[in-house]
Amino acid sequence: MGVGSELSPTGPTAAPLRTPDVKTGQQHPPVAARAIAGLLATGVALAVGHAIAGALDSRSSPFLAVADTVVDRAPAVVREATIDALGTADKPALLLGLSVILVAVGALSGLVERPHRPTGSAIILVLGVVGALAAATRPTGGPAWAVPTLLGSAAGVLALRLLIGALYAESPRSRAQGDADGDADGDAGPVTAEHPDRRRFLALAGSSLAVIAAAGATGAALGRRAADVLADRTGLRLPAVLSRNAAPPVPADVVPDAPGVTGFLTRNEDFYRIDTALRVPTITSADWRLRIHGMVEREVEIDWGDLVRREAQERIVTLTCVSNEVGGDLVGTASWTGFPIADLLAEAGPLPGADMLLSTSVDGWTAGTPLDALLDGRDALLAVGMNGDPLPLDHGYPVRQVVPGLYGYVSATKWVVDWEVTRFDRASAYWTDRGWGEKGPIRTASRIDRPAPLAELAPGPVVVAGTAWAQRRGIDRVEVRVDDEPWQDARLSAEYSVDTWRMWSWTWDAEPGLHTLHVRATDSTGEVQTETRRTPVPDGATGWHNRTFRVVA
Repeated sequence: MGVGSELSPTGPTAAPLRTPDVKTGQQHPPVAARAIAGLLATGVALAVGHAIAGALDSRSSPFLAVADTVVDRAPAVVREATIDALGTADKPALLLGLSVILVAVGALSGLVERPHRPTGSAIILVLGVVGALAAATRPTGGPAWAVPTLLGSAAGVLALRLLIGALYAESPRSRAQGDADGDADGDAGPVTAEHPDRRRFLALAGSSLAVIAAAGATGAALGRRAADVLADRTGLRLPAVLSRNAAPPVPADVVPDAPGVTGFLTRNEDFYRIDTALRVPTITSADWRLRIHGMVEREVEIDWGDLVRREAQERIVTLTCVSNEVGGDLVGTASWTGFPIADLLAEAGPLPGADMLLSTSVDGWTAGTPLDALLDGRDALLAVGMNGDPLPLDHGYPVRQVVPGLYGYVSATKWVVDWEVTRFDRASAYWTDRGWGEKGPIRTASRIDRPAPLAELAPGPVVVAGTAWAQRRGIDRVEVRVDDEPWQDARLSAEYSVDTWRMWSWTWDAEPGLHTLHVRATDSTGEVQTETRRTPVPDGATGWHNRTFRVVA
């Protein structure tokens, strides 16, 4: 009797294929099978939405639309904390986080779904509505962008209903066995099935995987688009720069003579990248157009051929991100090849009263630039080259803006395709809509680059070096202070221009102990960098940079 109770009709007891609900007594398929059904259904929803978006506009893909919206709507303090903690890894971290959330929600939808209680289907539909709203409200989107997500979620619900239905259905074999048992007992009443319809479930699961795989074909098509742009860049020749338009040579003494100092020019692969694009926009030079409109005497449209027929200029300019913390590395200097923005605007003829240029990238991001900063003679360029090469794809290929003296969020539009001449009281841009300052002039800043933080140094002469910048004003003085000692003047290297950073160095007679070094800069207007520490929001960080070193005897 005891042994018999441990045996099934086919052998020793195994884990039951269905588990009873304690409250209702209803038999449920295994948890793992239901979770897999939910994951497959969620995958179908995303795959179908992605495939339809490929035919409409890849930017309306459900996953990417939601991720882009998260970036757009994140509070400034959250964005700054994320950049501070993760740097340029913020975007991969966001995509990974969303993927984990979707896996969890997908599994949950399968676990709570029942044939007569479609709770899991409701979860997928809610996700679909959220995704559709996210897509439709993107800067370049519209009602049509909601279609891929809505159709995808409908396909996901259908897949979930079919998969869960198969799990809860009796297999033909189980039904036949139940009928036989009922006849033997003289009872033709209802039978509780012990075996879900595995064959049907596996067939539906395979079909779901096939649908999900179809997204790979769409992804391959999108990948071919990226490959086309890469091939376009590889074959592109920058316009020749006449000697009268070339950048002045860089003096030999522009960098201190000390090991480990920052280079004057920043390599393309090392140049910081901060933007809202989760995927690098792809546009070939042949497809590129710039429309100039708004408060102008005449609308103008320029294509690539029109642009490169003009005389190109080469200028060396330092760019700074408003998100740069005190002592941060979101700053870099490059040689830019491009065309004066002022000349292009002159062709359209800005009307009196206009005071802003609202520029738009191909993915819908906008920047509002003070018009006078583009017309006052500074080297504001519509750039096509960076350090002698065509712009890298992630730095705006084929065309971007470079405007000295302004933080990038109000000036450095990448992948730029539209200029609207307007007014600040009539229009606003992406980051100003989110609480950032309106005009974004770059603040005076300085940074210690060597020795490294918490370095252990030997007593005696130590060369301390770093950089300082105040674009459009230039740096006239840099001072350093050890602990609470008096400020000392650092040696300034040669100044290339007021639009580039300036290197400095100072020889310190290091004594044993733990020491903290501070630095501050003074620009050409006499303004001394403030000690007051402030975060980047809303118009740039302030404060003195410091580093602590240990001198070991």
